[in-house]
Amino acid sequence: MRFKWLAAIVGLTLSGCQGVDEADVGAEGPLVVSVAASLTSVMEPLAASYRLSGGALVELNFAASSVLAAQIVNGAPVDLFISADRFQMERVVAAGRVADPGPVDLLSNRLAFVAPAGSTLAVAAPADLLEVAAARIAIADPSAVPAGVYARAYLKTEGLWNLLAPRLFPTQNVRAALATVEAGDADVGIVYDTDARSTSRVTTLFVVPASRGPQITYPAAVLTDSAMVADARRFLDYLSGEAGRRVFEAAGFGLTERH
Repeated sequence: MRFKWLAAIVGLTLSGCQGVDEADVGAEGPLVVSVAASLTSVMEPLAASYRLSGGALVELNFAASSVLAAQIVNGAPVDLFISADRFQMERVVAAGRVADPGPVDLLSNRLAFVAPAGSTLAVAAPADLLEVAAARIAIADPSAVPAGVYARAYLKTEGLWNLLAPRLFPTQNVRAALATVEAGDADVGIVYDTDARSTSRVTTLFVVPASRGPQITYPAAVLTDSAMVADARRFLDYLSGEAGRRVFEAAGFGLTERH
């Protein structure tokens, strides 16, 4: 049953999963970790290094946090969930799927405004978008996806949401918004600072200071139905330890101290 669900998850995710060698899977199966799409570039090497250090084989399931939360609420056999915001994690908590002692805050991030590499747009603040020829602004779905929700909240705070709304181009998740800008199909994108740093195909126009932007937090939680609770907790400890810190900080994430 667990492997049938895993196949279904793969079909539903927007960004795919890291492959698993069936010969390397233990009796309980791999450790299934559902992860916000914005963590793709850091979680893949961390899962590999964890395995090399003697840890369990990790199956990574990437998608928008809203999609992952829906999968978990509907019974997907996930061991560990890492969301890009607290709201989606609270959906999973409310469904009774989070094991004690509950979620922990793992990472922090900031919003960044980006343009295709080589762009000559003169944008140093969000209000500058009103003065430049930026016809299309890519953002993650602001009705559900954390990066889009954060972007909407920030633009509303700046008094720009209604003014810029006709130019906004919603995408399935933040990595899709980034890809839209990389391809030159949008003049500007609102993504995470870490997404902007992950590619040479965009240029960063400006990064929203943490003091002015939304509080972007990535909570993580072991799930109640996990058959690998001890492994899930060990992997979470690995992510918040020195190995995880090096990778996350190099990518631009802040690492929250766990207590």
